[in-house]
Amino acid sequence: MSDDILRATPESESELAFEGALRPQSLDEFVGQQKVRRQLQLLLEAATLQNRAPDHILLAGPPGLGKTTLAMIVAHEGQRPLRMTSGPAIQHAGDLAAVLSSLVPGEVLFIDEIHRMARSAEEMLYLAMEDYRVDIMVGKGAGATSIPLELAPFTLVGATTRSGLLPNPLRDRFGFTAHLEFYEPAELHLVLERAAVLIRLDIDTDALREISGRSRGTPRIANRLLRRVRDFALVHGGRADTTAVRAALDLYDVDEQGLDRLDRAVLQAIVERFDGGPVGLSTLAVSVGEEAETIEAVVEPFLVRTGLIARTPRGRVATAEAWRHLGRQPRSAPADDL
Repeated sequence: MSDDILRATPESESELAFEGALRPQSLDEFVGQQKVRRQLQLLLEAATLQNRAPDHILLAGPPGLGKTTLAMIVAHEGQRPLRMTSGPAIQHAGDLAAVLSSLVPGEVLFIDEIHRMARSAEEMLYLAMEDYRVDIMVGKGAGATSIPLELAPFTLVGATTRSGLLPNPLRDRFGFTAHLEFYEPAELHLVLERAAVLIRLDIDTDALREISGRSRGTPRIANRLLRRVRDFALVHGGRADTTAVRAALDLYDVDEQGLDRLDRAVLQAIVERFDGGPVGLSTLAVSVGEEAETIEAVVEPFLVRTGLIARTPRGRVATAEAWRHLGRQPRSAPADDL
């Protein structure tokens, strides 16, 4: 067997650095979220002038809007080290104590999905955020003693997609809470222009506009679709123009509004099987062969935000726009109005 078969072909440099290269390194490079950027800029500059660690920061918003990127920027702008972990990884108070005790002065601790931390760890975090110390319990029963452990000053950056699940005592200890919003198509166009330059993709402006319109207001989705378009143009040996974009996204079941296969399956189930609804969440999940949690957390937010379905006390209902999107006549609208 030849060496060429045994040896794995190394990926190109741009492919290896794809994810890292697309992340902005500073607030000036970060596209969108204008108000949040100004607020963070003020917070970081004030901390630098006072030679102290910035206040603790909570980043709240849907997935894919740049919470992790902003956490990296907070560390980079202040030239501070960054420690990254996640809520599900901290299931005991001892897990958090081990992380906190190893922080160096001024370090930025980023906890993704912070609402999923264990309750015992959350309670330990209260004291750590306010007084930079934790109490370690040694021993058991009547002989147990509490030993205070002093911590180096640090900045906690927490990210959450469900800020309502955070207990009030923890939420109140953040000095600044940023609420990230979905991006407008024009902002996504700028994100895609920057990404296309970084991955050296020659693509039309109209093609970028086509991708941004199908990206659900989310930079992560926009970059993923751009990568699929790049692959399509590479395999088919053509230029990444509007025709190639449409062909690539049709291949991956992404329609003009950004709906994918599961989104359309949910819409079709409500309209065709349940005559537009109302239909309960569990019944809807069974009809499309998915978990109810997936429908509620992944599919529904976008369909509700775009006005394709409505949530009522009796269940989910398809709007007139959903009927039109599927090429059907809305049941409640007279034909003369269509």
